[in-house]
Amino acid sequence: MASTVSTRAEPGSARDASLAVMPVLLCISFVHMMNDSMQAVVPAMFTVLEKSLSLSFAQVGWITFALNMTSSVMQPVVGSYTDKTARPYLLPLGMCLSLIGMVGIAFAPAFWSVLLAVMFIGLGSSIFHPEGSRVVYFAAGGKRGLAQSIYQVGGNAGSSLAPLMAAAIFIPFGQHGAIWGTLFAAFAIAALLWLTPWYKGQLNAWREKSEAATAKRKAGAAGVAELTNHPRALFAMTLLVFIVFGRSWYHSGISGFYQFYLIDHYGLSKSSAQIPLFLFLAAGVAGTFFGGVMADRIGLKKMIVLSIVGALPFSLALPYVPLWAVYPVIAIMGFILLSGFSVAVVYAQHLLPTKVGMASGLTTGLAFGMGAIGAVVLGKAADVYGMSEVMRTIGVLPLVGFLAMLLPSDRKRAA
Repeated sequence: MASTVSTRAEPGSARDASLAVMPVLLCISFVHMMNDSMQAVVPAMFTVLEKSLSLSFAQVGWITFALNMTSSVMQPVVGSYTDKTARPYLLPLGMCLSLIGMVGIAFAPAFWSVLLAVMFIGLGSSIFHPEGSRVVYFAAGGKRGLAQSIYQVGGNAGSSLAPLMAAAIFIPFGQHGAIWGTLFAAFAIAALLWLTPWYKGQLNAWREKSEAATAKRKAGAAGVAELTNHPRALFAMTLLVFIVFGRSWYHSGISGFYQFYLIDHYGLSKSSAQIPLFLFLAAGVAGTFFGGVMADRIGLKKMIVLSIVGALPFSLALPYVPLWAVYPVIAIMGFILLSGFSVAVVYAQHLLPTKVGMASGLTTGLAFGMGAIGAVVLGKAADVYGMSEVMRTIGVLPLVGFLAMLLPSDRKRAA
């Protein structure tokens, strides 16, 4: 029952961390897994939809664009709105929209109807992610890296299911197999109904604390809001979004198009081509958790740099290695690259402590939405220049990680 989770603890307090964090974090992580599993259905069905609807690579790119733009670019908008007027009911509402989208994909008769269906899934996701990150923020206590990683592990685990779903359901059963994705929405809605009373209590406490902090600042005291509008923080936030944007371009290329490269270059079947993708995403789940734990120890900035720059040798080598080496290379790369995924969100919240929803939306939303443009560009480039050339070119994208060295240290103020 929902009453087993205390609603009286102050958000972020030590008592809240010790008593309420694990039930809440595990619940929201589970919902994150269900949400991202629904999103993962779309790229998992690309090879099926390409055949059943006669899609070009450019159209595949537009489907990815429609999904990521609605699921990502809307996140800062939703986050900014809910920073002022957060509503617990928005979480189950978003899942209902995703459920409608899953039904739409299963029965879409043409390219344009697929676009409409994935937009419903995207809108549902854009509502969930900022609110989900706020739940994590409330439940984290002093372990924000660990808490965000537990949350993100759920999302990455859901994404990693895509190749398995493609091999076990979509390729054998075709487009109508997507109807099984509605079960993800049903499970998520049930979990969110359990969580809503706790979240409502935390929101009330958070509003009271925010009102008190506002009154204190008006009285002339310095508050954390100063950091929010500081030019250095704004510069760092812009740079962080650009870095995540570059990482998202590469991630979109691997998750959306690498399966076609495996089929064309190595002669793998559609089912066999899902195995390297699964390794990439599954290793990323472990990397996400590891990165959060390490960030609490070595700092957020260092972990962001290591996660992207460390993946560069593997991204450069991946298009050229023999088939047997693809499996370890892509797994190691996934572990390293995604180890900084949740860390970027925590760093953004560090920069904008009074705008948690917007910070989460900018890093998990806008940056990924801008990365969706890459899916369109890559799809068109593959039609014109070939998939092999695209895979070789995107290997340089992790170079963007060197820019993370320009970010201000998150540990200076603790010194």
